[in-house]
Amino acid sequence: KLGVEYHQAAVTALHPEGDVSSQPFVEIEYTDSRPPSQRKARLNYDFLVNATGPRLKFEATRGLGPAENSYSVCTFDHATETSRALDEEVERMKRGENRTFLVGTGHGTCTCQGAAFEYILNLEHELEQRGVRHRANIHWISNEEALGDFGMGGLHIKRGGYVVHARTFAESLFAERGINWTVQAAPTEVQKDGVYFETLGGESLHQKFDFAMLLPPFSGVPLKAFNAKGKDITGDLFMPNGFMKVDADYSPKKWEDWKPADWPRTYQNPLYRNIFAVGIAFAPPHAIARPRNSPSGTPIFPTPPRTGMPSAVMGNAVAHSIATMIKKGTDRPSHGAPMSELGAACIASAGAGLLSGSAASLTVYPLVPDFEKYPETGRSLRYTTGEIGLAGHWLKYFLHYLFMYKARGKAGWAWIPE
Repeated sequence: KLGVEYHQAAVTALHPEGDVSSQPFVEIEYTDSRPPSQRKARLNYDFLVNATGPRLKFEATRGLGPAENSYSVCTFDHATETSRALDEEVERMKRGENRTFLVGTGHGTCTCQGAAFEYILNLEHELEQRGVRHRANIHWISNEEALGDFGMGGLHIKRGGYVVHARTFAESLFAERGINWTVQAAPTEVQKDGVYFETLGGESLHQKFDFAMLLPPFSGVPLKAFNAKGKDITGDLFMPNGFMKVDADYSPKKWEDWKPADWPRTYQNPLYRNIFAVGIAFAPPHAIARPRNSPSGTPIFPTPPRTGMPSAVMGNAVAHSIATMIKKGTDRPSHGAPMSELGAACIASAGAGLLSGSAASLTVYPLVPDFEKYPETGRSLRYTTGEIGLAGHWLKYFLHYLFMYKARGKAGWAWIPE
């Protein structure tokens, strides 16, 4: 329909200079049902956009993940397995058992706290709807400095003439729903019935659970890169964590010296100007939240969130740049989407139901704080907002259908914003 040739395959290596007899290409391995002898191939390219998303690094914490002692909602299969496990827990509660649920981040440097935040609110709502909430102890664990940090160093909202931190917003949501919380925590081992974790203050503590949904930290998808002579140049294109280098300032700096201008604008690789990386795939210059370590040196702070609306806006900008580069025969991108100038909207479901549901609707501008432009809070109080209610659920429900409509390339899809 859109003239896109689809290959169900994983890229295993990049050859940005090609080899002695070809243009730039990628090595791929098909993941469909074709015979093993036909699974490896190469695809030539003129422009390459790295939009792989993350590698789920469950092995970073002992015992973490669906193959071990906790559940996940990071993939369709993970979410399906987690849903079945929740059904089993509900049946046990209906038989009179009390159960403890633990939700949050499974490592000291996790990002994407919003996914776990959304899950725990839906979990509480679902247990209430099924009539077993009184038998559930629900606990949140996170590497955030405070509730409402979300990997962005928190945000401020103006309500009733007062400026309040998102911590107040998040804590009130949890308190109203009887959810307990632990922040500034780095899980070190997940066992079948509990998690050991280190706190920012240096304590080693333990939290029991019967059911745990803990997010893993992310790394880049492990790709290799080679020059025309076959020499490994992976370190030239990627950071050690697997994220691709783009037009950011990666020079080491103290937190006090971080600037909005450190962040990439065009997402173009500085060495190979026909290569771009967007979303989770690009390497951020540094965190957004202030880095903090425990007395033993364990990092306990979120890495930058880059999923959702920001990823889509980055992809849009890169697509326009490539179109311009082709038309004008230039290697200079025409469009940018720096996170220091980019706003985002997020609707976090707090329970499904056309009449009983609710959602927290948040807007943030800019994503990376700019204390030179907004000295009080680092962000615009006009365009950084937060509300919760049934209207948010209806809006999220509507956006689900718009997202799928756009993804299918139906009539008018290009007019639907990111």
